[in-house]
This record gives sequence, C-alpha cells and structure tokens, in this order.
Amino acid sequence: MKVKSIPPFAGSGDMPEPDVHVITSGGVRIPAHSKILASGSPVLENIIERPKKHHRSSDRKIAILGVPYDAVSAFVQFFYSSRCTDEQMEKYGIHLLALSHVYSVQQLKQRCTRGLVQRLTIDNVVDMLQLARLCDAPDLYLKCMRLLSDNFKAVEETEGWKFLQTHDPYLELEILQFIDETESRLYVQLSEAMDCLEHICSEGCTNVGPYNMDPNEHKGPCSKFTTCHGIQLLIKHFGTCKKRVNGGCSRCTRMWQLFRLHSSICDQPDECRVPLCRQFKLKAQQDRRGNDPRWRLLVKKVVSAKTISSLSIPKRKREEEPRMAMDHQEMRSFKL
Repeated sequence: MKVKSIPPFAGSGDMPEPDVHVITSGGVRIPAHSKILASGSPVLENIIERPKKHHRSSDRKIAILGVPYDAVSAFVQFFYSSRCTDEQMEKYGIHLLALSHVYSVQQLKQRCTRGLVQRLTIDNVVDMLQLARLCDAPDLYLKCMRLLSDNFKAVEETEGWKFLQTHDPYLELEILQFIDETESRLYVQLSEAMDCLEHICSEGCTNVGPYNMDPNEHKGPCSKFTTCHGIQLLIKHFGTCKKRVNGGCSRCTRMWQLFRLHSSICDQPDECRVPLCRQFKLKAQQDRRGNDPRWRLLVKKVVSAKTISSLSIPKRKREEEPRMAMDHQEMRSFKL
C-alpha cells in the first residue's frame, strides 16, 4: 500500500522540521516532533529513544494501528494544542480514551472521561463500562454502574446487555453485585434515618426536639447519627413550609415519606412520639393503596437492614425518658 504524507499540524510552523512519523491504519503518515510527543507521553518517549540505542536512523516511525486515522490525528494534535474539540470527542471519544490509556497521556484521559460521561445513554452504557474497565477509568466506571443500577430494567433490553451475558459473565456478576450492594446501602441508610427520626422526636437533638425539650441542652453536634443534621434541617423546613400540604415541595415530600416509612415500621403507634405515626397507621388500614407491593417490599427491606444493624452494632444506650402524649397532627409541638 502506498504511504501518503500529510502536512504538519497548525501551530507547528515555527518549529523545526518534523523528525518522526506516526504511521496509521491505511498507511497514512502523520509528521510530528519527537520532543513534543516524548514530553507528553512516557510511553512514546521510550519508543522514540529506543532506536538511538541500536542504530542511527533519520526516518523514525511510530506505528499506531487498529484505530481510525482521524482518531490518531486528533490524538497527535492534542500534544500540540492540549485541546480536544466536542466534534472529535463525539466521533472518536472511545478511541481517544483507549489511546490516552495505552500511551499514558493523563490530561487527555481525564478529558475523555469527562466527555464520555456526558454522552452516557441506556444503549451504550454496557459498552462504556467495558471500556472503563479496560482503560482503568474509575470515574467513568462508577458513572456507568450508577446508570445501570438506576435503569437496570431498561438496560436489560439492550443488545449490549444481551451480548454481555453471553460473552462476559464475570462482568455481569460484578454489575449484579454492585446493584445488590447499592440497594443494601440504601436500606441501611433508611434504617438509620428511622432510628434518627425517633431519636430527634423522643430525646431531642441540637435545637430540634419535642415541645418540652430544654432549649439550653443538646447544642453540640449529634454524636449518635451521621444523618441527624440533615433530618433536623428537613424537620425545620417541614414545620414552616407553606407548600407541604399540596405536594409542591420536594423536601417536604421526602419528609412525608420518612414519616410514612416510620409508621409502617413502628409497632407502638399509641405511645410513639414521632408526628403522624398513628395517623399513617389508620390511613393504611382504611386505604387499600397502603398495600402497594412495592411499598411492602421497601418496608421489609428496611426492617431487615434494621435487624442486621442491631445484631452487628452494639445497641446504643439511651436515657430513659417518660413517654408523653403529643398531638401528631400539629408540627408546633416541635421546638424549631
């Protein structure tokens, strides 16, 4: 095949004559400067220095094959401009990530990772995940895993997933384990949130608690729960938000869900000091929609996580306080 040469890149006009050629698929030569390539890639530096140890040659060549010529051209151009256009990323992002990994061009690898993350879709996420594993791109790998976990039903219908099941069962197992661990962490977090909610409503913490809480107590940060501060902020917002009744506030919606989840788990609604606990219990008994199988599964998983946590972590010591009746319908029973 006849080898044709292309002119040097823009911006290299003031430089000496190119002293190395990058040979691409199809026999196209890309003239370049060995010092520029060596300064941006330790792998290319070793390749460039290698001929000097064995023989003198005025025509040094570096073969980068198996990748489209335009992708190699964009790769070499990056050494001169430190830039990669959106069009190049759109067309050759996958190839550029592979080249940046093979030749240890970290700046380009970071750029490719960010660009490919922005272009993740249900249809390409499996291919991107495989690429992230091969190219040791942890940020892209994690984004792929999260997209898979959040949209697993849709991903299961793609050709990429069906191909993966046949040709890479180990990666399939890795994905399923990630999804299982992600769900487990979610249930553990919800379990802790339930304990934290009861802690705030029964004992009080920092400056949020039952109406009879001494305002001079509990001023320090909570040492019992990592989620305590966030739930306190939700309670304070819930107590003053004017949109909470009509469902127009996403933060209040989360608080309603926490109250409902607590009520589904609580086994002492008559004595419970968490607001709305008894009301949610009664509503669930009257409303058949309370038997939503997805909600029952969520409750079951949270209860299971709560049980496992109680077995693995020493039970927290709590101060004994007299249980006092409170009006669950009015949030003014809280000191906000």
